[in-house]
Amino acid sequence: MRAFVFPGQGSQKVGMGVGLAEASAAAREVFEEVDQALSQNLFAIMREGPEDELTLTENAQPAIMANAMATLRVLERDFGVALSSHADAVAGHSLGEYTALCAVGAFDLATTARLLKLRGQAMQSAVPVGEGAMAALLGADIEKASALAAAAAEGEVCEIANDNDPGQVVLSGHAGAIDRAIALVKEHGIKRGIKLPVSAPFHCSLMQPAAERMAQALADTPPANPTVSLYANVTAAKVTNGEEERALLVEQVTGRVRWRESVAAMHSDGVAAFVELGGKVLTPMIKKIAGEAETASLITMEELEAFAKETL
Repeated sequence: MRAFVFPGQGSQKVGMGVGLAEASAAAREVFEEVDQALSQNLFAIMREGPEDELTLTENAQPAIMANAMATLRVLERDFGVALSSHADAVAGHSLGEYTALCAVGAFDLATTARLLKLRGQAMQSAVPVGEGAMAALLGADIEKASALAAAAAEGEVCEIANDNDPGQVVLSGHAGAIDRAIALVKEHGIKRGIKLPVSAPFHCSLMQPAAERMAQALADTPPANPTVSLYANVTAAKVTNGEEERALLVEQVTGRVRWRESVAAMHSDGVAAFVELGGKVLTPMIKKIAGEAETASLITMEELEAFAKETL
């Protein structure tokens, strides 16, 4: 069994998608459709920057999705490897769950772009800049991270945002609590704490205003049933019902990204190969979670062509 997986925020960089767009009409069509849906020349920002504009949450989220969907469209249309025939499951990290839903027909491309633009705006505006922060804990398992978060909170929010792999957990919450957590890492047997260059504290209870905005948006444009099983971030479990997934997407805004558990669940269910489309950030995590599984990261035309030759 094979899973197609889709990266989340932090995988953006200036120049993303340019090689695909130059080589493939299928990729160009994706970027053009996203630009039209957003009434914005997003691909120009992806192509030329400036980097700080691309990194803005409201731009980064739809840009990462567009790049991954362009990669998938090239794989399907130029190289003949259809997701429906060659993937038994899909998953995405945070915003990547929307990309996964688009890939399996639960949302169309324009709707996905608009939802991610709104999601980025809602998450950015939920907490004033400077009040929230996030930190990556290296050499931390979930138990150590939980104990550290509890010790650092001191009445403020300090919660686990991402359980990425057996040695990397991300905390999110009030800036003061995150600073305290970084200062306490050694006392909790954690190798290192690194403050992340993010503009808001994602995936914690401070994001409740954003969750409420997404609840309304998803009520207006709910996902259809996915054509391939999707493993949801907040449950690390298989979802095949669009209405159930709609509720999980709302919960995801404030909830923990259970990526380690999601990969482990897919692997336990028989997935022996993972293919990351449009990034190279999930593959190292997957290797730490399911070391014997095959992995591939597909970004360039050359990588897509080589994968197609091996697969068909």
